[in-house]
Amino acid sequence: MKGFAKLVDKFVSIFKILGAVCLAGMMLLTCSDVIGRFFGHPIFGAEEIVGFMAALAMGAAMPYAHAMHAHVGVDMLVKGMSPRKQAVIDSITNSLAFILFLLMGWQTWLYAGTLRKSGQVSMTLELPNYYIIFFVSLCFFVFCAVILVEVFQHLQKAVSA
Repeated sequence: MKGFAKLVDKFVSIFKILGAVCLAGMMLLTCSDVIGRFFGHPIFGAEEIVGFMAALAMGAAMPYAHAMHAHVGVDMLVKGMSPRKQAVIDSITNSLAFILFLLMGWQTWLYAGTLRKSGQVSMTLELPNYYIIFFVSLCFFVFCAVILVEVFQHLQKAVSA
């Protein structure tokens, strides 16, 4: 299990860097486009590329945000329980989240395949947008792996407590 957790951490680190690069790229492209518009030379397709990078950044940030517990949690009721009960409840909620995001990743993958088969492209630059959706689906699967590692950690706490 430790080997799997290390592999998941490696993917999370790679996706974190990719998300940061996309976020910086969005900023640079938007600033360049605004400056270009001021001088009468906007960047063709800048809005579309920024939208693609936003989807990539969002997808890449999901696994990292969960691994760092950077999401909003409401656990006022659970905090008053014993550590064992907390671990059991956390393992149940994470298991349900795992199932939900596994289904989301699968359906996103199928949707990207449908877009690929239909040959749909973006409006301005006519880029195939199914690559972005395949990547977001991959992000969902890595997110599921992060959740799965956490489920096993909570189960170990429940057994040892």
